[in-house]
Amino acid sequence: MKWTKKQRQPKLQERIKEDPFITDEALASLFQVSVQTIRLDRLEMNIPEVRERIKDVAQKQYDPVRALPEEEIIGEIIDLELDKYAISILDIKQEHVFSRNNIARGHHLFAQANSLAVAVINDELALTANAEISFKRQVSAGERVIAKAKVVDIRRNRTDVTVESFVEQSLVFEGRFSMFREDYAEGGE
Repeated sequence: MKWTKKQRQPKLQERIKEDPFITDEALASLFQVSVQTIRLDRLEMNIPEVRERIKDVAQKQYDPVRALPEEEIIGEIIDLELDKYAISILDIKQEHVFSRNNIARGHHLFAQANSLAVAVINDELALTANAEISFKRQVSAGERVIAKAKVVDIRRNRTDVTVESFVEQSLVFEGRFSMFREDYAEGGE
């Protein structure tokens, strides 16, 4: 479908609101226009580029991580509500990929998801007891992985967390983590 500027701009604004991490390239592909057209649309509507949108999201207040030091988290946490959900971003760089094919090593995707599952736990001690994981497609150097963790069940000393990781809108990894926690004072089993 060929969009007029008047049709495209509200849809563009809506799409960026749904996914502030979407790149100009992905938007250009979605709306079947050039990257330059997307940039001009964003400028007219005062929508910052993706880097600025990410910084804006990251600067919003979120709960502090309790279970591990933030520097030990793989990726950058941009949103966190303890015992509910967490979101992190990992930019895949050359140090994350196999040199012969530029495909990310799976342990980096697992580490991002696992550290996010630990970070979402509202406890001083959280350890992975069990994980069921699935890699859905390869990830290449230069791609941005957005991991979304969601707490699905809390028991006395266990918390179940699902993590889905995406590159743009494409699911690349999913896992279910059973996390050991030292204490849960607000109820449970």
